[in-house]
Amino acid sequence: MRKRTVALITVSAVVAAALGAAYWAGRDLFHMPTATGVDSVIGEVGGERVLGVFAHPDDEQTVNGLFWRAKQHDGAETALITATRGEAGHQVPTVARQQDLGIVREAEALKNSFNLGVDEHDVWHYPDGGVPEVDEEELVERIADAMRDFRPDVVVTFWPESGATGHADHMEIGRATELAIGQVAASAGPYTGPDTIVYTISPTKALTMFGGETGAFVAANQPDPDYAMPAEVGKKFEGWQIHASQRDFMPASYILPTWVIYALWDHEFYTVRDLAADPLG
Repeated sequence: MRKRTVALITVSAVVAAALGAAYWAGRDLFHMPTATGVDSVIGEVGGERVLGVFAHPDDEQTVNGLFWRAKQHDGAETALITATRGEAGHQVPTVARQQDLGIVREAEALKNSFNLGVDEHDVWHYPDGGVPEVDEEELVERIADAMRDFRPDVVVTFWPESGATGHADHMEIGRATELAIGQVAASAGPYTGPDTIVYTISPTKALTMFGGETGAFVAANQPDPDYAMPAEVGKKFEGWQIHASQRDFMPASYILPTWVIYALWDHEFYTVRDLAADPLG
């Protein structure tokens, strides 16, 4: 009996050690060594009015922690722009007629931003998957007008050369946002644009391992992040329930269950550009 008990304890210890090793190896995939840990990126840069400019419903899932903490911890005013309704998206699971998907996803985005405490949210109707083909001058002017109206001191968007996921819509929105900031800065008026631009960055090791050619492209074309902050994974879980048409997106993309992914990926990563010290060229 004693030998059996000792054997069971030994097996349990080995299993626990193996699980622990697997957990820390998994966490390493979502670790970015250049990033300094902070409680809030917006708090770190002293932001008071924060505007996010993104392409699709559910893009705000990449910045849950930033927007939730900007509002709840830092007392900032927050706003979002979503450039498309996501009508061309793939449903996982299917919850609506495909011809109705744009309506459904627009509502999902508005509900999710409300759940994050975002004060204002505009969903525009540019074509999903077709943002690079729209009139860029018109898109830039519209983003610039939104900035003049909301007057953010911090703008959050995608890195133009990688778009966080390699999506062409993401990259064009990042580019148009930079151009809009430049346009506002060059124009006459009391508001000359934000002080800071913040780019959401994806974990390089996970991209390389799971992302195939697209992941390798993103990893090669995004900068190292400056900051890591808590991702508010509870809000991410809630967000995927709200985005019912995309609820199973994470398991479909990463193979693992959503709860396992967020047990490993519990931080968001950001590159920050101080526009006073390093203005857009």
